[in-house]
Amino acid sequence: MKDLDLTSLRYFVAVCETGNISRAAQQEHVVPSAISKRLAHLEDDLQVPLFVRQRRGVVPTPAGESLLEHSRAILSSANRIAQDMASFGAGLRGQVRLLGTVSAIAESLPDDVAGFMQMPEHHEIQVDIEEELSRDIVRRIREGSASLGVLWDASKLDGLQSAPYRADHLAVVVHPHHPLASRRRCRFEDTLDHQHVGLQASSAVNRMLERAAAVAGKRMAYRSTVSNFEAALRVVQANLGISIIPKEVAGANAERLGLKVLPLTDAWAKRRFVICFRDRDKLTRAAAMLLDYLSRVARA
Repeated sequence: MKDLDLTSLRYFVAVCETGNISRAAQQEHVVPSAISKRLAHLEDDLQVPLFVRQRRGVVPTPAGESLLEHSRAILSSANRIAQDMASFGAGLRGQVRLLGTVSAIAESLPDDVAGFMQMPEHHEIQVDIEEELSRDIVRRIREGSASLGVLWDASKLDGLQSAPYRADHLAVVVHPHHPLASRRRCRFEDTLDHQHVGLQASSAVNRMLERAAAVAGKRMAYRSTVSNFEAALRVVQANLGISIIPKEVAGANAERLGLKVLPLTDAWAKRRFVICFRDRDKLTRAAAMLLDYLSRVARA
């Protein structure tokens, strides 16, 4: 098979999305025959039909649907490469792609990165922060699509190196009229008789709570599932359930909403985070500088 070129893939995606070669040509500012020729060569190279021709346009075959998914990923990667290289051309000394869990990003990570970027010697370094689930952070660091990842230290980091970062403490947030509101602290097991407001099932916090409930011989009862901590606090404010989130996240927001924050007394409720990476010696200079800075502020 010949090497695939980006222009042919871009034309292919345009035809799939518009369903019509003429409209795709108009979108790409070329003549329809140029796209038709590219598609014919693409089908010859791949030795599979990519489209079914219909009266009003074209639709992708099953092979075409598969190629569409791959093409979008390839074009997205190529676009990121162009942006990264443009950053160097604009005079930046480095660019770092940093991944973090929802807890890490909701807590100290953005402030720590801001502190790093505000230092005069780092003014020419760009840091991009993306939120991911722990398992996806590990996968992307292994694949090399990001340099650094911040996640809970209980995650499986086989094959990766890590450095200590910050810690947090899980707490149960309750409405002031809730039966648990009279307490100052709380055991996790005591929350299992009440309805919870949870994050998405695949989050590290939810998986840990489900395991702890199973150990206690109970199951968690969810009144609602939300996508972020702020939404969880809003549901708790409506007295529709309780929510277990990091005390560091609840903080002033819970106080502003008139909610009570009860730290969990369970040993596992105190979590530590790490910064993971593939190989310290193979990090770019910018990524290594950020790693050292985050490790240093965490120790301080």
